[in-house]
Amino acid sequence: MPSQADEFSLRQVSRVKCFDGEQYVFEHDSDACSCKMKFAFFSPPKDKAPGAALLWLSGLTCTEQNFVTKAGAQRVASELGLALVCPDTSPRGEGVPNDLDGAYDLGLGAGFYLDATEQPWVGHYKMRRYILEELLPASVAKLSVDPGRVGISGHSMGGHGALTLGLTAPDQFRSISAFAPIANPVEAPCGKKAFDAYLGSDKELWRAYDATCLIADGARPNPMVDAILVDQGLDDEFLDEQLMPRRLETAGKNAGIGINLRFRDGYDHSYYFIASFITDHLRWHASRL
Repeated sequence: MPSQADEFSLRQVSRVKCFDGEQYVFEHDSDACSCKMKFAFFSPPKDKAPGAALLWLSGLTCTEQNFVTKAGAQRVASELGLALVCPDTSPRGEGVPNDLDGAYDLGLGAGFYLDATEQPWVGHYKMRRYILEELLPASVAKLSVDPGRVGISGHSMGGHGALTLGLTAPDQFRSISAFAPIANPVEAPCGKKAFDAYLGSDKELWRAYDATCLIADGARPNPMVDAILVDQGLDDEFLDEQLMPRRLETAGKNAGIGINLRFRDGYDHSYYFIASFITDHLRWHASRL
């Protein structure tokens, strides 16, 4: 259960028993995003809860609910004693800007795990700051997460976020994996659209949020990270135009970073793909945490 520390107030939205653990949703006021934010938190059974945690970042259109309701991760997380921290994908609420055309790849549900610098996004879209300065510290202070035993993973836009956060905040994450990440967003249509809107037209500034570029520019994960695990479905409709995982693999090879890229025949971009291989990823992280 969360503590009652005054510096960060979590409001419990829901709680259900799940595989002898507890699946929570919490809400809190965010200074970074200037709105209320929600996140899901799976707490494993108390006798199997040493403090290790996996931060999961979801993809476009998702909320804090998608992973915890669709991936089937709690059974194995309970067995492994691994907590799951699952934030929303963007700020939301009254006054939070959204794409005027209602597109799924910009605005609500599409925060891209960056800190926006451009109007109208700059006042709320600070997902990188939110995760590193609010969500993770709150998980440590209130939910008994060990700050030295945190891994990061995600899907699609969230896979992009997992890779970039893992590379640029290496002291925070001891293991990294991703499902079908947007591996080179400065060259992907969805990445170009989002980065131009959130960060402006200077493409050099975009490189700070692109895993392939970050590696080429010298970013490195935590020394404890022996390799980065990436699963990619070969029937993924976004594979060639939007995701481009081979570019990440090449950048890693050139930099001496192990990218364990596994292509999965017949699998697409959906949560059926994630559910099929989430056990592999949870065990990968638990063995390193």
